[in-house]
Amino acid sequence: MSTATGRIQSLVAPDPDWDLFDALTHPAMLGIALLTAAYLRELVGITDVVGGTGLLLTEAVLVLIGATALASRVDARTALLGTGLVLAAGLAGYYFSIPASQRALIDAGSALRDFAALLSGLSVFRLVQAEIWALAVLPAPLFGSWLLALRGEFPLSAAVGGSALGLFVLTGDAGVLATLAGVVGAGLAVGLGELVPRRALGAHWDTVVLVLTLMVVLSTTVSVVPGGDSRPILGGTAQPTLEGNVVANADSVGIVGAIRLSPSVRFTVQSEQPGYWRVGAYDRYTGGSWVRTGEVTAYDGRLDPPPGGSVTVEQTVTAETTLDSMPALWKPVRVSGNVQRATQVTEEDGLRAAASIAPGESYSVISERPVYSTGTLQRAGTDYPDAVTDRYLGLPDSTPDRVGERTAAIVERANATTPYATAVAVEEYLESTKDYSLNVERPRGSVADAFLFEMDAGYCTYYATTMAVMLRTQGIPARMATGYTAGQRVSEDEWVVRGLNAHAWVEVYFPEVGWVTFDPTPSGPREAAGESRVSQAREAGESGVDTDRTGGGEWTPTPTPTPEPDETTNGTDGQVETPDLAQIADNRGTPDAGGLGSFTPGGTGGGSDRSLPTPEEVGYGAVVLLAGVAASRRLGLDGRLYRFVWLRYQPRADPVADVERAYDRVETLLGDRRRPRHPGETVGSYLDSLGVADARIRRVAALYERAHYGGVADETAADEAVETADAIVAETTPLLGRFR
Repeated sequence: MSTATGRIQSLVAPDPDWDLFDALTHPAMLGIALLTAAYLRELVGITDVVGGTGLLLTEAVLVLIGATALASRVDARTALLGTGLVLAAGLAGYYFSIPASQRALIDAGSALRDFAALLSGLSVFRLVQAEIWALAVLPAPLFGSWLLALRGEFPLSAAVGGSALGLFVLTGDAGVLATLAGVVGAGLAVGLGELVPRRALGAHWDTVVLVLTLMVVLSTTVSVVPGGDSRPILGGTAQPTLEGNVVANADSVGIVGAIRLSPSVRFTVQSEQPGYWRVGAYDRYTGGSWVRTGEVTAYDGRLDPPPGGSVTVEQTVTAETTLDSMPALWKPVRVSGNVQRATQVTEEDGLRAAASIAPGESYSVISERPVYSTGTLQRAGTDYPDAVTDRYLGLPDSTPDRVGERTAAIVERANATTPYATAVAVEEYLESTKDYSLNVERPRGSVADAFLFEMDAGYCTYYATTMAVMLRTQGIPARMATGYTAGQRVSEDEWVVRGLNAHAWVEVYFPEVGWVTFDPTPSGPREAAGESRVSQAREAGESGVDTDRTGGGEWTPTPTPTPEPDETTNGTDGQVETPDLAQIADNRGTPDAGGLGSFTPGGTGGGSDRSLPTPEEVGYGAVVLLAGVAASRRLGLDGRLYRFVWLRYQPRADPVADVERAYDRVETLLGDRRRPRHPGETVGSYLDSLGVADARIRRVAALYERAHYGGVADETAADEAVETADAIVAETTPLLGRFR
């Protein structure tokens, strides 16, 4: 037999000392199971959003079976080598799943940049082939971690599993609950794995718990991901601004709870037409956030116009404060100015700046605004391009069926038979049945479902998210767009835009027309909230609220012509009757929304019962409580607490036991002050040696001797002994100087 053949056979030879039952029942396996569940939860969440969880769960079961079958045959070194090979094979499979046209653009440099981006906050949901990525990545950590754990290599197992969870923490996709569970699981695996073989768990469990608590506190209070979505439990309580949440032009927009408005002026716009100064749009809905998939490319001098008719509008935007986005009317086709060289284009034709735009810096944009009538939209049909349906109809598998059922009922009541009529019906339903409020609690689970059924109020991201999801349930391509409303008009063709003008709305796709704006957020309450915030800021003397053009403290509002092209709803982007535009009727009242008022949303404006803690708060609280118990044991506080209660509280049993316990309490106090009774020393001798003259102590001692040595005690004697002991404890604790 050759040496190589012998080595191969030795790698797969069964280990006669290995036992599956012993491996599975080792206490440290609890920690590995918890860690595994933490990163599996994130992978399941990815596939839930982008393609279903069935295949992933099947793959996980097969990997666990395979690792278990090999556990008795391979050592730790071979397991680590196998893990690396499985990971390489998975990544290769993911690479070849990418269309050939896109693979041609991938080189070593771009791969390294993408990997670095993942480690610095790029969400996995940004990947177009996210489902295949999840299926490709899962086998390696699951196989390696489980196999190593079955071999008793718990630190290595925790390292492999922890690296998988750590990746999701770095991408910002791991939530607090998953991070908490993973840290606890890894700590338990290492601690129990090291202590149990040495039978030291009983003596050192408190140390394990305290170290584990430190890890949990650090992981839930320190963010290592710049801009990541995962928010620490204790990382601060300041409310984010609406602007910072929706128009930072990041690759994702998280839907948060209570939010505040910023009154500061951000930019001014010179334009012959006002509208929504659009920043970007998002195609992938995760249930709690929106993500923009695809690549960002450099601006090459020209963008495609909309598929239908359009009018040309030129805008010049001047930054008043540092801008990280490039607001412009939809649809931009050309950019000029100093920032042109740094302009980037997202896959949905949104503009973004590769570097921040400094105050005073300007850029110009030429936009081709779609022109259409309500009749055009009614006749648009459903012949959607495949590229549109592939990106803008997806919903998480976990989206409750009742969202689609409610939408279908709304559509039926409105007698809506076209995508346009359906969009109008949904828009008017949300606008008429929900209140506007910035002070809401972020619901758990699907935000669209919660807002539709459990919340009475919300702000723009709640309205836009819910409408887009409702339309997708009816097979109508929709997405959430973000940017700014028109702002304050200060002259014929100039607008001043503040942070509080940040907004989110819905864009719906119509064949031969393109993307059309719908806005289900009630405009009146939204504008009132903004005006109130500006007034407060002026009264408080806040800086940056006004410019010379707004008149400073003497500002007088200039009415904005009504309706504004983008401010009106029902697909009215570009529908205003203007001499320079085609004559387009604003048919706002058509189609009839029907008896939509019969749908009464339940719940409260907060969307959740804040009398109940969140799972994250429960988990964190449990860890802190356990840490308190461990710390008290480490410091001896548990014994002191037990002694404190034992001295002061005596439950009753039978007369003999009651008398004995009463004397034990008194003798314990004597022992603390003077000395304990020696073995074999009688009660009388003990008291005589201490010189105790207190008649009450002598009486309890006499009752004790009769009960303990003669078994004689009745209820009267027991009552006397207990009451006397209670009085002595109350008078003498903690000082026993009265015992003479």
